[in-house]
Amino acid sequence: MTDTPQNFSQPHSQSDVDVESLLQSLRRKEGTWVEWGQACQTLQKAGYSPQAIFEATGFEPVQQNQIIVGGQVFTSAVSAGITDAVRTHFERKGSDLLYEFRILTQPERAAAATLAAEKGIDVDEARDVAKAIKDFSRLGTVPEGFTTHVGDAIAYQCWKLARQKADLQERSRFIARGLRFVHSDEARKQIERLLTDFSVVPTATAPLLPVYRLEADEDLPRVLPVVGKLPLTKADLQAVPMVGAIQPFGIVKFEGAAAWVPVPGWQVILMATDPVVLLCDSQTFPVPLPGKQGEVLVIVDRAQREWRNDRYFIVEEADQIQVKWSELPPDEPLLGEVILIMRPKKILDENYTKDYFGRRPGYDGWQTDE
Repeated sequence: MTDTPQNFSQPHSQSDVDVESLLQSLRRKEGTWVEWGQACQTLQKAGYSPQAIFEATGFEPVQQNQIIVGGQVFTSAVSAGITDAVRTHFERKGSDLLYEFRILTQPERAAAATLAAEKGIDVDEARDVAKAIKDFSRLGTVPEGFTTHVGDAIAYQCWKLARQKADLQERSRFIARGLRFVHSDEARKQIERLLTDFSVVPTATAPLLPVYRLEADEDLPRVLPVVGKLPLTKADLQAVPMVGAIQPFGIVKFEGAAAWVPVPGWQVILMATDPVVLLCDSQTFPVPLPGKQGEVLVIVDRAQREWRNDRYFIVEEADQIQVKWSELPPDEPLLGEVILIMRPKKILDENYTKDYFGRRPGYDGWQTDE
C-alpha cells in the first residue's frame, strides 16, 4: 500500500507534511517508537484522523495515543535530565510505562523514568508509582523520616498503607514493596520499625466523588448562537459566527476569548452561585474514578469556599489547580467546591444513528444494545 488512503481528510497544510514518507516509515516501523509517536502526531495535526492512520499503517488509535503521549513524556524527561543509560533504555521500549507518568511534572517524570529503568517495573507498577509520587507532591510538608526522592515517595505510601492493615499478609506485602523502593536510610528505618510494631492506625475513608453520567437525550441540549431580537438586518444575521460542537460534551467555541458547554438544568447546577467548568482526565483525582478512564467535566462553584470534610475542593498548588480532599481543614485558601463531575453520554453507534435516521426524516426508530 503506497498511496495515501482515500478516506484521509485533506489537511490544511498538506504541502508542509511529507505524508508518504511518514506513512512508509510507520508501516515499516523504521526508527524508534518515539519517532513513531512524532510521526503519528504530525499526521494528526495535519488533519488526518487516527482511524485513517490505522488503516494506512496498522497502528491502532489507542496505540497512537500511547506512543504520542509517551513520546512527549520521554522528551520532557530528557529535557529535565536523565542519564544516557536511561535514555537508551526507553528508546528501545517503555512507551506504556512513560504513558503512566503523564500526570507528573517534568522533574518528576525524569526521576520516575530513572527509577523505572533501575527497578525494572512493569506497567501496573508504573501506574502505582505515578500515583504515589503525585500524592506525595500534594503533601504540605515532607513527612518526618522521609525525603523528596521518588523512592522515598513510594516508600512513604507503602509505610502509610502498611500501618492501616491488620492482616499480616497484606501488611508484609506493603513493607516489602517499601523496602524495594526506599532511598534514604532514615526512611528505611521507618519501614523496618513496622516489622516489630504491629499497631494499626485507623484512617478516615475519603468521601465519594459526585460522579454522574449523561444518559437521556434531553440531557444533551444543543447550544446555538443568538442573533438578537427582531427587527434585524441581514448584516446582523451574517455577523454571528458559525459554532461547531466539540465532542463528547458538545463544547462550543467561536472566534474570541469565550467558549460554552451545554449542562443539564439539574438542581445542583441551578443552585450554584458562581459555577465554572474545568476539563480533566478521570484518573487525576485524589480517588480514582471507577470505570473506563476518559475526559470528564468538573463543575466548581467558586462561591463555596467554606471547608467541609465530606466535599472536594479546588486549590492552587505549585501554580496549578488541584482537586483535593483532606481529613483536616487545609491550610491553603480554597478556590471553590466541586459540586458535580460529569461523564459523557454513552452512544451505542453514533454513525449508525446519523446514517439511518438521516435517510429517514421523522422516522421514530430505535436501536438496542445487544
